[in-house]
Amino acid sequence: MASEKSGRQPGGSGRGPDDPVLWPLAAARFAMDACFWWLERDPVEAGESELGWTTSGTVALELATMRLRDCARTRSGQPALVCAPYALHRALIADFAPGHSVVQSLLQGGIDRVYLTDWRSASPDMRYLSIDSYLSDLNVAIDEIGSPVDLVGLCQGGWLSLLYAARFPAKVRRLVLVGAPVDLSIESRLAQLARNAPKIVYDQLVARGGGNVSGEEMLNVWSKAPGPDDIATALQRDLQDEEGAALLARFERWNTETLNLPGAYYLQIVNWIFRENRIASGRFTALGRVIDLRDVKGPVFLLAGLDDDVVPATQAFATARLVGTPPAFVAARSEPSDHLGLFMGARTHAHAWPRIAEWLLSDLSSALARRA
Repeated sequence: MASEKSGRQPGGSGRGPDDPVLWPLAAARFAMDACFWWLERDPVEAGESELGWTTSGTVALELATMRLRDCARTRSGQPALVCAPYALHRALIADFAPGHSVVQSLLQGGIDRVYLTDWRSASPDMRYLSIDSYLSDLNVAIDEIGSPVDLVGLCQGGWLSLLYAARFPAKVRRLVLVGAPVDLSIESRLAQLARNAPKIVYDQLVARGGGNVSGEEMLNVWSKAPGPDDIATALQRDLQDEEGAALLARFERWNTETLNLPGAYYLQIVNWIFRENRIASGRFTALGRVIDLRDVKGPVFLLAGLDDDVVPATQAFATARLVGTPPAFVAARSEPSDHLGLFMGARTHAHAWPRIAEWLLSDLSSALARRA
């Protein structure tokens, strides 16, 4: 999938992709309106990163699909696991820069044990990995951390987190979904384009990648790079000063660090989630069991962007009616943000993410009793 509101879109609309966290749903000339910014540059080889993490941490676990990053300041207390989007760019989207980092905002908000899924670029031997493979490794990571965890799912990491919470409800204490596409029956340009593109487009894309989706090919699909104004909109700050110039350069370098995607996993997402809407319709099987979202009964926080045309607020908030969580324990907040700004925007980190940290720390039952 491909672009978002604050950038310039191919086709002369004056806007383009500014969010690299959704799936590319087309090859060649299919201009999918999701959230990748493609630049005509060679991607960094898998594992060779130009950029370091913003938050210090260690690798707690090495798994086939991910490295589990441990950014905890203490060994005790309630853990929170940030499930980054597994798309064509690194999980640094969740820890981009000071003032633009989900991990940092949670730590500053008083969450002392924060972990992050750092998804691996797909090598040739990973081409048959499926959604079940990623759920399995997520389960291993959560067992390593110690359940129940607070699971924070960003964009595509959101539907993965929701599937996990429905499959293993006892292992998730609270669930935060940020700009998460779940019910694709809610109209969006992305959902419409996903349905309209012929299935052979996706099959050929995987075939050309030797069984994987090539990050290099997907970069070269797009001929226009985002301008400084587009990036400033996504990061929600002026980039004219010295610090802004450094952020601009960092973003441009980060944008070239693509990840390859396993072909089997990619095709399942395209067909099962975006085309057939199996999660929302109750027809998704995960790790041998048909998923019923009503099995998610714990507290849920939904964050949406008012200017998000990748996952519109109506789509993000529709998840509330699918889960079994009582309405009194569903929190919903919207921000004047496009899609990428939900994860990287300075204004969102100044307002929404402290609210999320406060919600994770709060005694919801006491608050509910006081309100009654």
